[in-house]
Amino acid sequence: MSSKIQSILSYLGIFWFIAFFAGREKRDHFSVYHLKQGLGLFVSTVIFYLILGLLMFVAPTLAFIVNLLSQMIVILMVVGILHATNRVEKPLPIIGKYFKDKFNFIDQYKNS
Repeated sequence: MSSKIQSILSYLGIFWFIAFFAGREKRDHFSVYHLKQGLGLFVSTVIFYLILGLLMFVAPTLAFIVNLLSQMIVILMVVGILHATNRVEKPLPIIGKYFKDKFNFIDQYKNS
């Protein structure tokens, strides 16, 4: 699996695991960067949905927030995929800068 394909898959939620485990042999700095950004997006999505689930339990009329968040997550996924397709190492808007130096376990499997 090429580093470009790994980078694209890293933004597609559960496909992150496929990119991480299947792409060990051909991992470079580019794919490691996007694996970190994709995992950060996935973790952020899970946390946001947990918080919004609690909010909807307390106040069900806030359902429109879930719709807005879903659209924002899709936009962040598309931006990440476009960065990976264009081979650009640019952080995701809003949340990307928080995950640049996180998830160091991904670096252990970097070849170069």
